[in-house]
Amino acid sequence: MTIEEKLQHFMDATTQKVNAENASQIEDYEKGLEKVLSDYKENALRKAQLSLKLKEESLKKQKNAEVAKQQMEIREQTGKLQRELQSKLYTEVKGKLERYMATGAYERYLINQVREAKRFAGRDQVTIYIDPADMAKQNAISAAANTPVLVSGYEFGGGIRAVIARQGILIDQSFDTKLREAFDGFVFHLDAPSAAAAGAGKD
Repeated sequence: MTIEEKLQHFMDATTQKVNAENASQIEDYEKGLEKVLSDYKENALRKAQLSLKLKEESLKKQKNAEVAKQQMEIREQTGKLQRELQSKLYTEVKGKLERYMATGAYERYLINQVREAKRFAGRDQVTIYIDPADMAKQNAISAAANTPVLVSGYEFGGGIRAVIARQGILIDQSFDTKLREAFDGFVFHLDAPSAAAAGAGKD
């Protein structure tokens, strides 16, 4: 083999070796790139999923907060309307009672209440009071019921009050007490709109 042939053979062998090494390095580099790209995609997907989950939770919290706010507004509006209706009804009932107190039927009612209190007391002494507004009826009531009747030192809206001291009993047939008992816990049943409906109305 001539020197040229030997040199050519050496160059071919060297080139083949270098090419093989380069091919191996390129393959390793490509695999490394694929691994980096795969990891990047996996991390990006995980971050995207986490971001989406956080946004969904945030929207859910905002929605719940909005619903709670609307429900509170509805309760406040309903409570305000309840108070307005109760006040209006109380005024109407009070007005009817005042008109009733100007009739003869009311005086007969007082006489019957005095008799009932006296009957309930039996042999025990009973002190019977009428409202200061009914002072003009005092003598007529006492005569009709055949028992003393006193005018109270303070107003109680009409009706009577009686005290049986020996038994420690208060008979309270005053109109103020009857009205208070009637309105305590009294609730108008209102068809309040749902929070969803209230929200729809804002669109």
